[in-house]
This record gives sequence, C-alpha cells and structure tokens, in this order.
Amino acid sequence: MHPDTDQYNRSLSPADREICDLLAREIDRHLPEAENRIWHAHPVWFLDGNPVVGYSKLKHCVRLLFWSGQSFEERGLAKEGKFRAAEARYTAVGQVDVADLARWLGKARAIQWDYKNIVRRKGRLERLK
Repeated sequence: MHPDTDQYNRSLSPADREICDLLAREIDRHLPEAENRIWHAHPVWFLDGNPVVGYSKLKHCVRLLFWSGQSFEERGLAKEGKFRAAEARYTAVGQVDVADLARWLGKARAIQWDYKNIVRRKGRLERLK
C-alpha cells in the first residue's frame, strides 16, 4: 500500500479503516501495475495515467468508485455522475464481496474510458483499448 494511502486510511474510524484497508489490499493485489496516489484528497489507482478505481469516505459510508464502471454492466455497481462512473457503498467490511471486487478490478483493466484527456477533449470521453 502506498504510504499516502496508508496515512489516509489511518485517519479514519476503525470500522471505515477496516473497509479501506481491505479495498486497498485487493486493488493492489489485482492491479499490481497500477500507480496509487492521493488525488483530489482520496486514494486513486491509475493505469497509464488514467484513473480507474478509488475510494473515499462519505458522511455515512465508504464509496468505491470505478471511473469506467457503467460499462462493466455489473450488478452491485450503481451509476454515479454524468460520465461513465459507477460506485459501490459500504458501511461494514463484511459487505465487501471480494469475488465481485476481483471481477470488477479485472474489468477496470480491460474497459477504460479516457479520463486522462477529458479536459483536452472538452468533456468528451473516448473508449480506450
């Protein structure tokens, strides 16, 4: 786990930290080539400079976000925002299904929309790969 991600997780309540530690371990395990850093104050993983997955503490839960998640066509992920993102929300570590998470992370590698260049393209997303 990246030291900044570890520091982020350590700042959370014990229950939220347990969720985030599990998410970080599983993301690192399934996307070992991804670069992990704090981006907009939250842990995010990037493939070739493109954000693919991250999580954040919201008021009542931890939100796991896949930037291209709507294209995964997976139960358990809800549409988020006006682009292609999808999310799952957790209030307890037992709610995290690691088999689902592993499948979603595989899709995060295979299915990507080009968020890295969204500003240059004036808000238009293009599919990568």
